[in-house]
Amino acid sequence: MDDALTLRLTVAALFILLSWVFLRAYTHREAPALRTVAILVLGDIGRSPRMMYHAESFATNNYETFLIGYGGSKPSPTLLSLPHIHFLYLSEPPRIVTKLPFIMCAPIKIIHQIATILAALLVRVAHPPEYIMVQNPPSIPTLALVWLVGRLRGSKVIIDWHNLGYSILALKLGPEHILVRIAKKFEAYFGQTAYAHLFVTNAMRDYLVKEWELQGHKAVLHDRPPSHFHRCSPQEMHELYLRLERSNTAPAQTDFFPPYNAPYSTPFTSTHTTNSATATSSSNIPSSSQSISAPSTSFSAQALGSPSPPYERIQPPEYRPDRPALLVSSTSWTPDEDFGMLLEALTHYEARAKEVNRGKEAGAVGGLPKVVMIVTGKGPLKAKYVKEMDALQDGETPWEWVRCVTMWLEAEDYPTLLGCADLGICLHSSSSALDLPMKIVDMFGCGLPVCALDFACLHELVKTGVNGLTFTSAPELAAQLETLLAGFPIAPALTSLRKSLIDSSGSEARGRAEGSRTGQYSGVAEEGTEWVWNSWDDNWNAVVRPLISRDYDAIMEDRL
Repeated sequence: MDDALTLRLTVAALFILLSWVFLRAYTHREAPALRTVAILVLGDIGRSPRMMYHAESFATNNYETFLIGYGGSKPSPTLLSLPHIHFLYLSEPPRIVTKLPFIMCAPIKIIHQIATILAALLVRVAHPPEYIMVQNPPSIPTLALVWLVGRLRGSKVIIDWHNLGYSILALKLGPEHILVRIAKKFEAYFGQTAYAHLFVTNAMRDYLVKEWELQGHKAVLHDRPPSHFHRCSPQEMHELYLRLERSNTAPAQTDFFPPYNAPYSTPFTSTHTTNSATATSSSNIPSSSQSISAPSTSFSAQALGSPSPPYERIQPPEYRPDRPALLVSSTSWTPDEDFGMLLEALTHYEARAKEVNRGKEAGAVGGLPKVVMIVTGKGPLKAKYVKEMDALQDGETPWEWVRCVTMWLEAEDYPTLLGCADLGICLHSSSSALDLPMKIVDMFGCGLPVCALDFACLHELVKTGVNGLTFTSAPELAAQLETLLAGFPIAPALTSLRKSLIDSSGSEARGRAEGSRTGQYSGVAEEGTEWVWNSWDDNWNAVVRPLISRDYDAIMEDRL
């Protein structure tokens, strides 16, 4: 690991230096094109939600927006439909390179990455963009490359500080490692000067302004979900499960779920039929108020060889009283998220559920429900934890009350899943203790309360007892799950927390009936002691738009 990083830093530094000398000598500077922006993501564009939101905001403000990054996951449908968005995908090195010895492979990969980024910023974006926005981290080599291109092309650089790159490296090597100190100096030098600095928290702004003496405009842009994130209805949950089942993405837990008969019912929802004057005598149709939520003998046996109920007689889906509680956690499967803590908490919950529910059925008054824990995301530690998870729930003493499943969802299905869930779990610990997990903002945007691992600046987002709870250990999380889920689906503690989240979401959401579960809730802003909600668009227009419009307006006035 040390040799690999040393080689990477050395090759990157030499290549950037040579590029600077060559390009400064031979590049003729052209005036930047107004209302253009290049957004650089050194990663999968489809897995970079904040940068996709930035791109959407620039595009809806009539900026020609060039989104540069790697392919892989499908970007959001909204982004794909905007006319001002241009995707410039970075290429991977030829496959043959990966077969070479490391000493040859590593330099080629680094040079290829730097070359493709420079080609995108200097050639594929034909005219110098007015702004270049880059996310940090990763810091190496992107901060240096953007610093270089900004000076060559006269573009204004905007750094969007998500976290500190050196702090992530310190998780692997330790804070005093020589390479961590080098990475910190690299990040501080190339990140110090920019036209504008955006921060995800007040704590990060205060720290970097003090420690690194940042130069340029400085503004806090708290994460928000887009306006289409919302609390889902039973109909949306019904359709999501059927869609995932058709694509083989739905959790295959037939022995764990209550009986159901798709497409008329799912483990979470059921439909009913109603009588009509012309059809009450039909023996093929369930009677009035009869649920077709399960493959009962009276319905299923006939359904195999008889027509299904007429469409007009099937009522909209409703939540099943015997449904399991649906918990959701999104993770990148990296060292800064201890998934083992969640497995330990679920183990505690399994033991308590067996004890509390002895002699009772799931969902009985005072009992604990079955729990389906869905974990979304991709990352390097996934295989390790999935193996541990399978050993726990399918081992010598299989779990009876908990099922933990992993899945990867398309961008359009992820907010629907959050909007259908009963409780969110966040294990993000923050390598720098200065950033906030966007996954919590997404959950709040869908009206979903959370239990979150506590760290230094989490109070900027999670208000204990208002929109969620915080924990510091697996037993504490297990106790919170037991408290919140007791008596589910009529769980007083969880209902109270969800109501508090909705009531505190501002005047926009007040007055909407919780029963409809169709209200839209957006991100969080902290102003004094008030907990204020607004949308990403409102927040972006208040914070970023003035930074990019004041110079444009001044230039236009001069031209007139």
